[in-house]
Amino acid sequence: MKHFCVLARPLSEGQRGSKPWPAPIIIVRTLYNILFLFSFVLSSPYYFWRMVRRGNWQTDFGQRFANYDAAVKQALTNRHVIWLHAVSVGEVGLCTQLIRALEPRVPNAKIVVSCTTTTGMHEYRRRLPSRITKIYYPIDRRKYVRRALATINPEAIVLLEAEIWPNFLWRAGELKIPLFLANARLSNRSFPRYKRFGWLFRKLFASFTGVGCQNEDDAQRLRAVGCRENKVEVVGNLKFDAARLSERRQLDVRGLLRQIGVPDDALILVAGSTHDGEEVLLAEMAARLRKKFPKLFLIIVPRHFERTKNITQQLRARGLRFICRNEIIPGTQLRPGEVDYLVVNTTGELMFFYEHAALVFIGKSLTSVGGQNPIEPAALGQPVVFGPNMQNFTDIVRILLEHNAAVQVKNAEELERVFGELLADPARRAELGRSALEVIAKNLGAVERTVEMILPELRARGIYIAPKSGGVNFAA
Repeated sequence: MKHFCVLARPLSEGQRGSKPWPAPIIIVRTLYNILFLFSFVLSSPYYFWRMVRRGNWQTDFGQRFANYDAAVKQALTNRHVIWLHAVSVGEVGLCTQLIRALEPRVPNAKIVVSCTTTTGMHEYRRRLPSRITKIYYPIDRRKYVRRALATINPEAIVLLEAEIWPNFLWRAGELKIPLFLANARLSNRSFPRYKRFGWLFRKLFASFTGVGCQNEDDAQRLRAVGCRENKVEVVGNLKFDAARLSERRQLDVRGLLRQIGVPDDALILVAGSTHDGEEVLLAEMAARLRKKFPKLFLIIVPRHFERTKNITQQLRARGLRFICRNEIIPGTQLRPGEVDYLVVNTTGELMFFYEHAALVFIGKSLTSVGGQNPIEPAALGQPVVFGPNMQNFTDIVRILLEHNAAVQVKNAEELERVFGELLADPARRAELGRSALEVIAKNLGAVERTVEMILPELRARGIYIAPKSGGVNFAA
């Protein structure tokens, strides 16, 4: 399930009145909260361990329980607030792009962004200016949700690529906040679950004021789980627009590679957002391919940098020569051939490495299920290869394959063969890159259509809507 947008101005306690909830809804909400508390207690040690592994978890930790400091409260006082939420790193680019289009249209509004993970917060702080207030999304317990919405007091909430958290949406309903579901996607795997638990989700889906879907298949599934027929629109996929997001160059990849002895004419294979099992498989594959392509150099960018220790232990056990990104300092200077692999254990730099790739592999598609975003390298005109497991990007994969803009393989053996063929054929790689750029160009515009879906509701609630302009340049 992808994307929500929530819009409206909360009402005071007196404005809302005290009309009681119907008995069936009370039962559903009570049951959910009992189950949530039970699962929260059981799962919290695991999620706390994950936060500790990712680091920097202490900063603003209280915000997860809707405890905000004076600086946050002061920034929001007497302001029309629009709240945007992205779960983690993968959605921050979408959120940034949406802000770029939305902010100039609502110049009198204050933008607040939230996320769930520390890596997502790191990306917010890296990409967005200080005028954008950055917070963590509250845990979905009633008292935290109530306190969060009372403090933020939003005119609008935009949830990007988000899970459905019932207490949050129920409270939004109590506050008369219209809900907009943007870049909505309901996978074949998720669809049966939402239907099975219709007693919980159907009324939540029905509460959306507008639903912006990626394609007609998703639109039909969302109607089937409860979204109102006349509120569903097909606006396209925000990821196509987000992949074109221009940022100030913050990393000299070519200079960094020279530091570790990689020549300018090297064949760079970038494995992006890899998952467990893929790193060693690709490293051993590259070692074999290097016999035919001695200038081949593999850059591994794990999806979760906290797995670095495990990855490096596996590479070291196989006698493979590598260096980690955070080990490269201004004084680093290795001889040519001293290392054959770079493990990028930092965040927010993947796109910069994609720019210098001769060939790109999309992670989580070979040994894991779901896949990662293939649009980012495609938007740079790079030849893209992925494995059989791209379930989270079915529509995008279909479009790329139909237009000869990517290659999908069935297994590791076929992947190695395709790597060899493409590395030996620069013309074929260039053809794939050109086709990818054409696909991106044809699918732009979802961000603007999403903004246009949101603005009428804001205007109806008295928020000034400025004429359309060229957007905001955050790097300026």
